[in-house]
Amino acid sequence: MHTHTRLALATAAAAALTGGLLTFAASPASAADSFKVAKADFNGDGIGDVATSAAGAYVNGQKNAGQVVVLYGSASGVTSTERTTISQNTSGAPGTAEAGDFFGAETAYADFNGDGYDDLAVGAPDEKVGTDTNGGGLAIFWGSKSGLTGKGINVPDPAASSHDFWGKDLAAGDFDGDGRADLVVGSSSSTLYLYKGGFTTTGSYGSRTTVKPPIVSGTNDDPFGPMSLTAGDVNGDGRTDLVVDGYETQTKYGWNTNYWLPGSSSGLSGSTAKALKPGIVTAIGDINGDGFGDIVSGAGWDAETASDGTPVPDSSDGGRVNVTYGSASGPASTAGISQNTGSVPGTSEKGDSFGWDLDLGDINGDGYQDLVVSSPDEDIDGVTNTGMVTVLYGSASGVNTASGAQSFEQNTAGVPGSSEKSDLFGADVKLDDVTGDGKADLVVGSYENSADGAITYLPSNGSEITTSGSRAFGPSTVGVSTTGTPQLGALFAD
Repeated sequence: MHTHTRLALATAAAAALTGGLLTFAASPASAADSFKVAKADFNGDGIGDVATSAAGAYVNGQKNAGQVVVLYGSASGVTSTERTTISQNTSGAPGTAEAGDFFGAETAYADFNGDGYDDLAVGAPDEKVGTDTNGGGLAIFWGSKSGLTGKGINVPDPAASSHDFWGKDLAAGDFDGDGRADLVVGSSSSTLYLYKGGFTTTGSYGSRTTVKPPIVSGTNDDPFGPMSLTAGDVNGDGRTDLVVDGYETQTKYGWNTNYWLPGSSSGLSGSTAKALKPGIVTAIGDINGDGFGDIVSGAGWDAETASDGTPVPDSSDGGRVNVTYGSASGPASTAGISQNTGSVPGTSEKGDSFGWDLDLGDINGDGYQDLVVSSPDEDIDGVTNTGMVTVLYGSASGVNTASGAQSFEQNTAGVPGSSEKSDLFGADVKLDDVTGDGKADLVVGSYENSADGAITYLPSNGSEITTSGSRAFGPSTVGVSTTGTPQLGALFAD
């Protein structure tokens, strides 16, 4: 899924609550690259694993150095005990943990070296490179029979002098259909870099090209680049397509435009891009079971931004998601969903941020992808910004907003914890089969305990999401320091 941009990079160092989401955390994008239950499998046991970040974590006294945590799935779901925690100080990891690196601010998984285990690409977009304060860094860590290892390779910036924040946006898929994992990398520029043919453990790769959606000639690139990147097959041709969310610069299609770039035998090309409804986070999956990927984009925040690049809360309503159904020719009809649509739980209220994050997965095994949408700034029973997540089920006619919807917050019976001010329950959401039963379970991130962060696991019972067997855990149980604002669970890997 996934987000954005994942960090509002200009204000990353502030790390202070501002009436809602932390200023430097933005919504992660989530995506399913197939129409089955999406899962990362770093240890090859056939059960889904979850990679999450604590990009604001202290490491050996270094503020905001950042860490990544992998939670391994099992028949009983994810726990805090079966896990791996990695920083740039882990043996074999490229680089060194330094203050302000924000290692883990962006992640993406795929089997990049073709050994049968998923690997994890990890961005550290504020990493200082030489004299370049915010040059950015990118590493790939290898999966193995025992899970994600601390061993990895550095993927150096090929054009360091032309942009900053290398690795702030990532998306993995097979864009040319050759059966090998490819990686798209973003920075502060509108130009994207596509690495095709996978990577070796020595750092070599097949080829590298650049991709750029149609920015109007004469306008400046946005100083923060795209908001997020999402991979998935929309036109059903067996090649991964790319959705680029939220360029905050003027284009011939307007402001904050999203684009669909179809995969082809040669990869991706900006000349084939089609404009989409705006949004800052996207998921792709087959909601109506017709064999084409549907694009769901969240617009939990207004299209405009403040002068420092920080997203501005939607002033008109509580947020919405746009569902653009796929077809053989790509994106087709679009329908909007808000909390005022049909029987969707809640009511659209100013500042709810409905659509801040979202993901797709088949919860009940009926062949239709289901949708989870977060509204982390939801006020409940007078408690400000406590947060809520909504589950909407897929059907032959698309997202079912008439019946069957579920909603969860921390005061819901069986959900661990309680609804407190600025918990931001739903800061990120992930649908992933972490029990191995073929049904997607729900994992929710929050800013529990003044942005220490927490992860809540809500399993599927085969027909819907349930609180039976649910659990939650925070940073100290997974090897992350609670000094500062680690923000565990603010980002799950797509």
